[in-house]
Amino acid sequence: MELIETIFAGLMKNYLDKVEYARRVLTKLESLGESFQNDHVAFRTFGLPRIGIDSLEKVFLAIGYTKQDYMYFEAKKLNAYWYRPPDLTLPKVFISELIVDKLSDDAQSLIRSYTDVLTEDPAGAVDFTEVDQVLSYLHTYPWRQPSYADYQQLLAESEYAAWVLTYGNELNHFTISVNALETIPNLQALNDLLEAEGIPLNDSGGKIKGTPESGLMQSSTVANSADIAFSEGSHRIPYSYMEFAERFVEPQHADVPLEKRKPEHYFQGFIPKSADKIFESTYTAQVKKENAC
Repeated sequence: MELIETIFAGLMKNYLDKVEYARRVLTKLESLGESFQNDHVAFRTFGLPRIGIDSLEKVFLAIGYTKQDYMYFEAKKLNAYWYRPPDLTLPKVFISELIVDKLSDDAQSLIRSYTDVLTEDPAGAVDFTEVDQVLSYLHTYPWRQPSYADYQQLLAESEYAAWVLTYGNELNHFTISVNALETIPNLQALNDLLEAEGIPLNDSGGKIKGTPESGLMQSSTVANSADIAFSEGSHRIPYSYMEFAERFVEPQHADVPLEKRKPEHYFQGFIPKSADKIFESTYTAQVKKENAC
């Protein structure tokens, strides 16, 4: 557990340095005496040889995670899996990949002009017991510095593709567990609190995605932007956001008294219909709200 906690602490430091909304959310919760418990983190990648889910998952399988349900997102052309931690007090992991073969020929050629230079899986050189090596792998993109022109070309067809080209293996977002909060009773109350603080929320599909009956309700801020060094110079583009998840007791455990409920009594998976809309937290239509408040 110590290795996993140290890896996520390293990821969190890099994340908070760039994501103002996440810092503001945590500051507000700390002012109420709350502490942060991470429900899950997410990564994005290209579904191509030597990268993709097959590469990224090696980190987490090596440190005790187990692969769970497959998910398919037809409109966004994505495959995804989630990974269960060895202890449910640790964050779950969600990894998605773009099905590159479903893009236009021009977009495929552009992406492969970056990725085809990889002759080996970069994860193959990582010692997964060495935190610095794991963080280095998860903080970089394994191809050349992208151009802003290429970013814009991909953005016109797939905002997900443009994000991956720019950030590679970098973590996409952290998620606050609403269940772990003591002074905020539910997701709606948390949303209300954050909006009162001027933090804009992703409203694609509604500000709350999911229902108690599905086992999971989610919301998220819109993404903050970051100044990114492209080959032609720096440009400010969408980066990352913070998500919030409220999980519900599964029907077979409904009779367990509240004071005796443990994490394993709650739904632990993901709802593809909801996740589909959470992806859009980094999309232009949502990020334009960043400076609107």
